[in-house]
Amino acid sequence: MYKKDFEIRWSDVDANGHLANSAYLNFMSHTRVGFLNENGFSMKQLIDYGIGPVVFSEQIHYFKESFLGQTLTVTLTVSGLSDDGMFFKFEHNFYNQKGKHLATCDISGAWIDLKTRSLTSLPEQLVSLVLKFPQSSKFKVLTKEDTRLSGKKPQDLV
Repeated sequence: MYKKDFEIRWSDVDANGHLANSAYLNFMSHTRVGFLNENGFSMKQLIDYGIGPVVFSEQIHYFKESFLGQTLTVTLTVSGLSDDGMFFKFEHNFYNQKGKHLATCDISGAWIDLKTRSLTSLPEQLVSLVLKFPQSSKFKVLTKEDTRLSGKKPQDLV
């Protein structure tokens, strides 16, 4: 399990005085970037390979409030990967300084080719790295169909 600690800043709280939902997203993003950097997926390496991560969905469940000045621990485990490394699913959890569970989030996404802007498999060298990622107890091998389980499809205004 990967962990990263954060102090809740003035800019992280909303009008109710608790951690804003947008701050949860920012803390998760910061955690993922740290995790990827420490596991062989630095920004330079991704640029060299011409790929980048994209998020399909984030589903957050909130359990307890957190407030200005408190310290949070955000964790990351991998709950799904496709065989070719194209699709991924991460689980984030938020804990206060006493270890109380504040929130959880499932995030799904994929890798894109930065030139063609289309989904792409990971190069073999990177697939070998993702196979070493810490896996959650809910880990599943993902297929393309798993990314469409929500049933959501684009509907233009036209």
